[in-house]
Amino acid sequence: MTSEILKEGDPLIAPSTTEHPLYDSVVEACKTVYDPEIPVNIFDLGLIYTIDINAENAVRIIMTLTAPACPVAGEMPGWVADAVEPLPGVKQVDVEMTFQPQWGMDMMSDEARLELGFI
Repeated sequence: MTSEILKEGDPLIAPSTTEHPLYDSVVEACKTVYDPEIPVNIFDLGLIYTIDINAENAVRIIMTLTAPACPVAGEMPGWVADAVEPLPGVKQVDVEMTFQPQWGMDMMSDEARLELGFI
């Protein structure tokens, strides 16, 4: 679990390395993982906070759950790692769980809100 100490002015959610050539593939892999209780993928639900890919193509994903007591809390990081590891070029995957900041419905994509009937 991520427990980095934030300094004043630090973003609550670390930025992703969106310019990395593997970023879009990692996002698409994350979109294949679903919360079993919600018919929307975890990326569009806003559960993936950060996708950090270094120069050696090691992928670090920081994610959360809709609730800390989620029944699949122990399994979800493994599902994400299993989806991303087979991607060509990925050297290793580290999936970390955090509850800071706490997930909220405002983190969902417009597609997820539409799918769930919120808009």
